[in-house]
Amino acid sequence: MKNMFKKILILVVVVFGFSLITLADPPGPPGPGGPPGSGGGIPVGGMIDDGVTILLTLSVAYAVWRFYSLKKDKTNLLS
Repeated sequence: MKNMFKKILILVVVVFGFSLITLADPPGPPGPGGPPGSGGGIPVGGMIDDGVTILLTLSVAYAVWRFYSLKKDKTNLLS
């Protein structure tokens, strides 16, 4: 049990470690030219994928935990 917990913990740390490295955005392009106060162009921001990566990682970890407990306890998956 402790050995399996250590392996899962190391896997989660590695997955989050590599995903946090890739979250940094490169600098955006320079703003559009034009007279001051004209409204500017399209804002440059973070990607939508930042939260999705974390959500998918947590869902995979939860699924692994459920299947491990199913195999261990031989209970129904939906209980």
